[in-house]
Amino acid sequence: MVSLKDIAKECQVSVATVSKALNDHADISEERKKMIREKAEEMGYRPNLFARTLKTNRSYNIGVLFTDAEHNGLTHDYFAAVLDSFKVAAEARDYDLTFVNCGGSGGKRMTYLEHARYRGFDGIMIACVDFSESEVLQLALSDIPVVTIDYIFNDRLAVVSDNAKGMEDLFTYIYQMGHRRIAYIHGTDSAVTTNRLSSFYRTAEKFGVEIPDEYVMMTRYRDTKGAGEATEKLLDLRRPPTCILYPDDFAALGGIHVIRERGMSIPEDISIAGYDGIRLAKLTVPNLTTLCQDTQHLGQYAAEKLIDLIEKPKTAMRNITIVQGKLYEGQTVLKLDGSRG
Repeated sequence: MVSLKDIAKECQVSVATVSKALNDHADISEERKKMIREKAEEMGYRPNLFARTLKTNRSYNIGVLFTDAEHNGLTHDYFAAVLDSFKVAAEARDYDLTFVNCGGSGGKRMTYLEHARYRGFDGIMIACVDFSESEVLQLALSDIPVVTIDYIFNDRLAVVSDNAKGMEDLFTYIYQMGHRRIAYIHGTDSAVTTNRLSSFYRTAEKFGVEIPDEYVMMTRYRDTKGAGEATEKLLDLRRPPTCILYPDDFAALGGIHVIRERGMSIPEDISIAGYDGIRLAKLTVPNLTTLCQDTQHLGQYAAEKLIDLIEKPKTAMRNITIVQGKLYEGQTVLKLDGSRG
């Protein structure tokens, strides 16, 4: 293992100078810092984590509380993509990730907060959880730096998708394609659902589109069976919609299955659209029209802002970062003439 002494010998400087250069001290010239860092990299130097932990009083470990009501875990395409981006950004700043759980030594159950303290996490990323749960609230309200994703909580850091703008863009596109009978199968109660549903109704009102109560239904997110059953009900209406919006791309697969089982074609007989922009949506035939969320920047911003808060608690801003998505037109929304709108 390469030591500071080895680097000092190669660079013909003192060990103290090497340490200052690697720790970006101001009393070392930028030219000398660059020379020492390049030599350290060339020699394969890696800082001693234990020594760094003692010096900074940080573990360089971030806890991730990531769960959802349906217990999809890392099969949840959207949040898995966000988490991957978060991981890449955190590792770029020399932080590791560990999932927060209720397990403990000797099989003793711990609360989320107890586990976070047991592991010595420097900060916590919270995503896709039920904030009404007492243990989640206890963790979020603790003195450990926290960032939430797609949920705004008190004065905590938050990085959220612009769900209101996303739904507005999606509805506007469908309207411009000539549709006036637009149904929405939305997800279960959450901040994300509330924002999307409000935007759905608001955009419909802006364009003068009437939304009958029977056009709006609820199912769980990523529930293909529930989405399929809701699709059946919509298609059986005396005056069915010409376009159906789904809570997410995965749920839309349930609707696609039902539509094809009935011998109908997409988009010739019925138009559909999803939400999220998961990779699978672009592999369907025809390609699913959807609102692609920017998972890369959601995860990246969450990691960077949380680490800033960990390292600079006095100056880091505890603000809300809103990340916009982008419409993917796909091929599942048919352009209608006036007779079918």
